[in-house]
Amino acid sequence: MQRASALRSHAGQSPGRRRGIRAAALAAAGVMALAACSSAAGSDSTSAGGDDGKGASGPAKIAITPASDTSAVPVDKTVTVRVGSGKLTSVKVIAPGPGTLDGSFSKNKGSWTSGAELAPGVTYTVEASATGSDGKTVTEHSSFTTAEPSKAQTFVGEYNVDKGSTVGVALPVSIVFNKPIHDKAAVERRLSVTASPVVEGAWSWMKDRNGKDRIDYRPENYWTSGTKVTLRMNLDGVDAGGGLYGTQTRKIDFTVGSAVVSTVDVVKKTMTVTKDGKKLRTLPVSTGKKTFETWNGTMVVLSKVPTIRMDSSTVGIFGPDAYDLGEVKWDVQLTPSGTYAHAAPWNEGKFGVVNGSHGCIGMSTKNAKWFYDQLHYGDPVTVIKSKETVATNNGYGDWNVDWAEWQAGSALK
Repeated sequence: MQRASALRSHAGQSPGRRRGIRAAALAAAGVMALAACSSAAGSDSTSAGGDDGKGASGPAKIAITPASDTSAVPVDKTVTVRVGSGKLTSVKVIAPGPGTLDGSFSKNKGSWTSGAELAPGVTYTVEASATGSDGKTVTEHSSFTTAEPSKAQTFVGEYNVDKGSTVGVALPVSIVFNKPIHDKAAVERRLSVTASPVVEGAWSWMKDRNGKDRIDYRPENYWTSGTKVTLRMNLDGVDAGGGLYGTQTRKIDFTVGSAVVSTVDVVKKTMTVTKDGKKLRTLPVSTGKKTFETWNGTMVVLSKVPTIRMDSSTVGIFGPDAYDLGEVKWDVQLTPSGTYAHAAPWNEGKFGVVNGSHGCIGMSTKNAKWFYDQLHYGDPVTVIKSKETVATNNGYGDWNVDWAEWQAGSALK
């Protein structure tokens, strides 16, 4: 894995002094003598074993620093390209992650100096061309590798889609970073999501439930079934600020599956499930009782497990309302805070009649098994007529934010 930093502007290096050779006629016993002459300090002309194009005709001679095949080059090292007997016509310094390194030519194009810090742990290639005073073009190639960053200087992002997977229509692309991102705009520029058919989407920053920086991408509305999506993370070389550099280059392709959409009405105590716009079933359910109301708004399926132990202490419920239900079957997780749709045989008789849970969506074992079989990672479950709306960072509550507000969460706005 390559590691790199973003390109940061810093003070440019002043061009070196030039030295030229010029002829001077001296009338001394008919003998012609040569005199060496140094230019004044601060000249922007640079030579590499020759003059700056104003002297005798000759081929261009290009010199590149750091020298080719140099390793462990400090990131604060300046890249310089100089030419003698000619002028530089192009200079390109690139690395796979950071991309092209910025720089500038001297006024007479006798030299080029980088104007941004190098990225750590990557190999740069240099290609420089110059036209000599003989009118011929010369090209030189070089490469060098920068010093590896320490672990404390690097960050990574954990993403929520697997290569080649099929996901539900409501799954946003989500990346959680293991360290604070100070320059969010620099990181966001290195992230992209493309889709076929094309759909407009946007990134939006937030804090994850664990306090870590997180960025999600979603379209204005759910993905269309059958859409092919590609996430690209070109984070090698990105400077996130605070001395942190990215260490990832990823390309993840995934597909959007059937549109399985569930709507829970807490007043009617029903859940209606549709697939690709066609109603499959309406199930009687029991949702959260008073003071434990089920979250309102759209939640997204995070996982499915056939059996799980449900103990209220794991979600911070103690005292008179504490419970330990033992092994619970056909569990569809909707939030990391503990919202599930699952079998609740102990509430038999309440389904469609009374809301008696601690916030989960309960149903008969038979209906729970059927629901479990229909739902997949990324499918939406929307609760209506309840109270408090699920937080955006409590799982994927992204769809509860209106489109204008969502777009405003981009660091590039």
